[in-house]
Amino acid sequence: MGSNEKFMRRAIELSVENVRVRRGGPFGCVIVKSGEIIAEGWNEVTASNDPTAHAEVVTIRRACVKLQAFQLTGCDLYTSCEPCPMCLGAIYWARPLRIYYAGTHKDAAQAGFDDSFIYQEMRVPVTQRKIPMTQLLNGEALAGFQEWQKTADKITY
Repeated sequence: MGSNEKFMRRAIELSVENVRVRRGGPFGCVIVKSGEIIAEGWNEVTASNDPTAHAEVVTIRRACVKLQAFQLTGCDLYTSCEPCPMCLGAIYWARPLRIYYAGTHKDAAQAGFDDSFIYQEMRVPVTQRKIPMTQLLNGEALAGFQEWQKTADKITY
């Protein structure tokens, strides 16, 4: 058995275990660096009452704490299912080398986890989205960006 398959099987195992033991969503994830699992996670949305506690986000948080870094330099991410839009965004911000996934977003939709509406919403103009969005105080908000731009010792990401 190759390393990739071993790590993916662990992510899948975590997804099944989460359903059986914790009664959580069927999603698991591991992050690997230098051939070693440095963090594992599973969906904790209902357990923690946190809609952002998807397996990938939970695992990224754990890996970053372990690495004491805000990016996953030199890491690979293995997830039991193709990442949702939120997780994909978090993964891109974390900047791992590679993403491996098992199930597809269509597999997730067939099980009742359909995030296709989010992809659709992102293509709709802000003023026409299902949850109303209203821009306020844009000019004042620019102060934060201006401060960032003139700070010489900032940590870019």
